[in-house]
Amino acid sequence: MRYRRSDVAGGTYFFTVNLADRLSHLLVEHIDDLRAAVRITKQRHPFEIVAWVVLPEHMHAVWTLPDDDRDFSGRWSLIKSGFSRTVAQTDAVSASRAGKRERGIWQRRFWEHLIRDEMDLQRHVDYVHINPVKHGHVKRAADWPHSSIHRYIKAGWLTRDWASDAEDVGIGGERD
Repeated sequence: MRYRRSDVAGGTYFFTVNLADRLSHLLVEHIDDLRAAVRITKQRHPFEIVAWVVLPEHMHAVWTLPDDDRDFSGRWSLIKSGFSRTVAQTDAVSASRAGKRERGIWQRRFWEHLIRDEMDLQRHVDYVHINPVKHGHVKRAADWPHSSIHRYIKAGWLTRDWASDAEDVGIGGERD
C-alpha cells in the first residue's frame, strides 16, 4: 500500500515532526540552527507560519502555503537537512540511511493534517501552544521560550495566563 499525503495548493496544515531519538534535547539545544534552517527555507520557498512550538525532541507547526503551492514535504526536507548539516555527527547511521544520505537525526515521516475550517484551525493552534504544558516542561504555555504563543500575546490575541487553569486543551486522536 502506498502512503498518500493530502496536498491542497494554498492549504493550511498542522504538522508533527519528531527526532529519531525521542530522549534527545537536540532541537532546543540547537534552536538557533533550527531557526536559521527555517528562515532560509522560507526565503527560498515562502510559507506563512501560523503557529509553531519546538520541544526538546519534537515540534508542531501550523503553516499556510502560497495559493499555487502544495509542496510542504519539500520544505520539511529542506528544514530537516539544513538543521542536520549544522549538528556535529555523533549519531550512528544505518546502511539504509547512509544510502539515502540521511543522518538518522529525524524520523523519516511526519504527521500532517489539512486544516478544514476556522474551528479546526483554532483547535490546532491551541494544541501547538499548550504542548509544552502537556509534556510537563512548564506550568504556563507563556513560560516556554520556543513557541509562537509570544507573538500571539504581543498581538493581544492571547494573555500571558492563557490556559493556565486548563486541564486539557487538545485535539482528540492526534499523537505526539
